[in-house]
Amino acid sequence: MKKHMLRAALAGALLTLTAPALAACSSGTEAVEPADVVFDGSHVDYATFAAATEVSGVTVVDVRTAAEYAAGHIPGAVNIDVSAATFTDEIAALDPSADYAVYCQSGNRSRAAVETMQADGFTALIGLEGGIGAWEGDVVTG
Repeated sequence: MKKHMLRAALAGALLTLTAPALAACSSGTEAVEPADVVFDGSHVDYATFAAATEVSGVTVVDVRTAAEYAAGHIPGAVNIDVSAATFTDEIAALDPSADYAVYCQSGNRSRAAVETMQADGFTALIGLEGGIGAWEGDVVTG
């Protein structure tokens, strides 16, 4: 009987200790602090990308076409079309050691842009998984 009660007490204690961690993993909407963002070339979820846009000095780059950009974009984003013949020249004018948050419509073109930028010596990049469709913030037109 005592052994059973000890097991129950240990199980309860374990549940109490792990419940907050399990809850944090399950909702997927936890805030990410800008200081926690790692610009390692990966594509990340909305919360992480949104935090990346808040990092001091970061440049948000929309790699869609000018028409797509004009139809709506993440506030503060600059448009450098990855499919344009001038893409390589335009990124060559940027500081390769600065932080860049890159997105497109669905995540495909931003992956290509990040790969090209990395090949050109850019070291601090992050992409938005799912593209602007995953963006839950305010999209402005302009």
